[in-house]
Amino acid sequence: MPSRTLPTLPQADVAAHNTAKSCYVTIGTKVYDITDFVDDHPGGGDLILQYGGRDVKEAMEDEISHAHSEAAWDILDENLIGFVATEKVLEAAMRTDDPFAVLPMEPSEKGMRELEKADTGAAEEVKAREEAAVAGPEAEDSNKAVYAATGMSTAEDLNKDTDASSDYKRHHFLDLNRPLFLQVWNGGFSKSFYLEQVHRPRHYKGGASAPLFGNFLEPLTKTPWWVIPTLWLPPVIFFTLLAAQRLSPVALFGYWVFGLGFWTLVEYVLHRFLFHLDSYLPDNRVAITAHFLLHGIHHYLPMDRLRLVMPPVLFVALAYPFWRLALTVFYYNWNAAVAAYCGGIFGYICYDCTHYFLHHKNLPAWYQELKKYHMQHHFMDYENGFGITSRFWDRIFGTELGPPPVPKVLKAT
Repeated sequence: MPSRTLPTLPQADVAAHNTAKSCYVTIGTKVYDITDFVDDHPGGGDLILQYGGRDVKEAMEDEISHAHSEAAWDILDENLIGFVATEKVLEAAMRTDDPFAVLPMEPSEKGMRELEKADTGAAEEVKAREEAAVAGPEAEDSNKAVYAATGMSTAEDLNKDTDASSDYKRHHFLDLNRPLFLQVWNGGFSKSFYLEQVHRPRHYKGGASAPLFGNFLEPLTKTPWWVIPTLWLPPVIFFTLLAAQRLSPVALFGYWVFGLGFWTLVEYVLHRFLFHLDSYLPDNRVAITAHFLLHGIHHYLPMDRLRLVMPPVLFVALAYPFWRLALTVFYYNWNAAVAAYCGGIFGYICYDCTHYFLHHKNLPAWYQELKKYHMQHHFMDYENGFGITSRFWDRIFGTELGPPPVPKVLKAT
């Protein structure tokens, strides 16, 4: 039985909390404040807001529209704030000799007898709500899909807080409460063990980001998403205008769009053959640590808001070879190389912002499908689904992810 120290909230008050600024939902008599989860919901915040202030039991159990894992129920439990009482229950409580046996909800046995004596229909409402509240993962089919490669069932699992102590004792990999870099460097992990563990997502509950270095280098590892357009859009605009002085509008447009389109292939190639260089990764601590810093940490902590976009220093290192490539391909015209390169950098800006939004923002319908697709890459099958802004190249190269199977399938194929 939940603690009776939690407040009882009138149904009308609960129903009023139905916006992104304050969103409550109920299951039976229980009230949950899920405001902080609205933007992170894999199906998009709009889906949650449709149920703002209402009972979500049927939606939580509807596996056809959207399967919910044990983690989703855990998130609800962590955000239990009280119990809901209808007007009939409140009226009955005022009529009884011992209203504190009825409120706060849920009523004691004596409180239920008092409600029945009040004869307002309140007892029947409470019983119905308590029956509805007998919901959760234990009431569902225990054979819900768990993907062997990730240990996840659905995208909600990515938001389930990890108990750092018990996780470390169980897996003997990394302690989220201590700086991660030296743990990876000094861990002595084999390649196979490292790859198995780093692709099993965790969620840090001790703040915005788990410690990586734990010293003066720490701020350099954190990049808010807005840094990317703020830092790189001005030079893209400047050099595009510079190239425009020596190119016709048609030529400028052609080179620039070529660069933008070429970026989509670069995005796919980098993600598949550099960030996921798993099969060809040397089995030593230098390679393992480099893999962790480059992309492994993102799969290990996929919902870390400050380690989603590319740090500027890393971007410069990766972008420079492509500048040399542009100069080589367009050797006959420096301005053509600049225009194409600017188109490519603009594509990168769109990519990094899109990547962040897919993880943390409420998006329009088309982007919600893209969000679901990318979340599958994290919770279902990290060896496919390399496109972020589009699945076009996944289709071309045969790495497109299919929809998640109906739960009962135990492994991604």
